Amino acid sequence: MAGGSPALPSKPCAHCGRPIVWRRKWERCWDEVRYCSDACRRARKSARHDSLERAILALIAERRPGASICPSEAARAVSPEAWRELMEPARQAARRLALAGEILITQGGRPVDPGTFKGPIRLRAAARRDEDRGVEDADVHGVFDDVVG
Repeated sequence: MAGGSPALPSKPCAHCGRPIVWRRKWERCWDEVRYCSDACRRARKSARHDSLERAILALIAERRPGASICPSEAARAVSPEAWRELMEPARQAARRLALAGEILITQGGRPVDPGTFKGPIRLRAAARRDEDRGVEDADVHGVFDDVVG
C-alpha cells in the first residue's frame, strides 16, 4: 500500500462472497464478523442458494473438461420461468464455490478474483490433482495472486 501502511486483513462474506475489509470498530469482534452488509445478514444462505450451487456443479460436470458455463444456465436450471431474478444469487453462489476452490470464475478465458469481478463471467471446473497419474493439471492455489496483487 502507499505510504508503507500494512494491508488490512480481509475475509469473504458468508452470503455473497465479496471481501470484507477489517475496520477499527470490529477490532474486538473481527472473528464474529460474517456478513458484508445488513442485506447479506438478512438474506443468509437458503435452500435456493444451495440449489444454485448444486446446479452450477452439475452443469459443469456435464461439460467436457475445460468447458465453461454461464451463471444464467444455472439460474434457468433452477427456475426456468423466473431465472432473471436468480442472476445475482447465481453469481453469489459462483463466488462461494470459487472461494471454496471448487470452480474458477473467468473473464475472457482468464481467472478473475471471485471477490471483485465485474461484468460477464464464465464458470469452469477448478483443476484437481489426478491421484492416479500423480500430476496436477493446474496450480489452483495462488491463481489469483497476479489478479489481486
